[in-house]
Amino acid sequence: MKITALTVYQVDLPLREGRYAWSNGNYIDVFDSTVLEIETDAGVTGYAECCPLGSAYLPSFARGVRAGLEELAPHLIGLDPRNTNGINRVMDAGLRGHPYAKAPVDIACWDILGKVCDLPVYMLLGGAAQDDVALYRAISQEDPETMARKIEGYAAEGYTKFQLKVGGNADEDIARIRATRAVLKPSDLLVADANTGWTRHEAARVVAAVADLDVYIEQPCLSYEESVSIRRRTGLPFVMDEVIDTPATLVRGIAEDAMDVINLKISKVGGLTKARLMRDLCVAHGIPMTIEDTWGGDITTATIAHLARSTPEEFTFSATDFNSYGTVTIAEGAPTRINGRMTASDAPGLGVTPIKEALGQPVARYS
Repeated sequence: MKITALTVYQVDLPLREGRYAWSNGNYIDVFDSTVLEIETDAGVTGYAECCPLGSAYLPSFARGVRAGLEELAPHLIGLDPRNTNGINRVMDAGLRGHPYAKAPVDIACWDILGKVCDLPVYMLLGGAAQDDVALYRAISQEDPETMARKIEGYAAEGYTKFQLKVGGNADEDIARIRATRAVLKPSDLLVADANTGWTRHEAARVVAAVADLDVYIEQPCLSYEESVSIRRRTGLPFVMDEVIDTPATLVRGIAEDAMDVINLKISKVGGLTKARLMRDLCVAHGIPMTIEDTWGGDITTATIAHLARSTPEEFTFSATDFNSYGTVTIAEGAPTRINGRMTASDAPGLGVTPIKEALGQPVARYS
């Protein structure tokens, strides 16, 4: 089996709430997502999606996905997509860095492999470790009262885990954390996610001010070293996200006791092949994970579901159903939320079929 063509689509994903806001005044109204189709000479086609969280979150941006695919395509034509490790070695040799641009290639190859084997991707990633997975809801940064009302609304939909977007003014963030914790049940989980937005002294103030609350602190500062400094100053459970972007940074974090939980974003690390490696390292060292991505629609949500379903429940801190945040459906067969949980399809591959009318005309094709 050989890759014969790569077709690239660009899709706008508007938000149901109209805007998503996080640290340092960053926000997005419409997400720019890239869908990749990989064709083979055996008539089997694979799909994937990559949607960066704007251009100011990670070293990634939407047009960079498509530029990276243009760069990678000549190296991929003629390769066997079932050889996922080999595909990754070729991509890493042909383009240094830019894991987010490589991620859709890797994921589409897993989709093909599943279809060839007549197995869902979660079986190829280790088999079903749980029937369904608990979801978290991200609460866009607004005033404390509005965020508390939104949490109450989403709790009524079955969510029990909430990621609060902070990383702004320290006094306001303290108020946000207190207001939202107050409306939750004792068993509900609350994560205060600064998305690298606090300076060290701001983060130190916040963790001291909320030390009496049941709340997780996530990625308080821009660098690994600054965040670990805050980790040493608080007894609150600690989550690392943006700075855990490779197996090497994960190994360092484990060795230095830098976190209690990580956020494992599939496109951030380069796709399912490397995410699976990092997942297995976390399981071996007792580190739970939020399994997710930067953003996306139906195909991204399906990919998350397969990795999460193949992860033991005790190490799945939460997962994300990004397709419930948007107003556009781009694929049939994607996971749907039921009482705050979702599961992966039992159909071969990712189990999704893109809706070509929703994708529109291709923006690029390489063969």
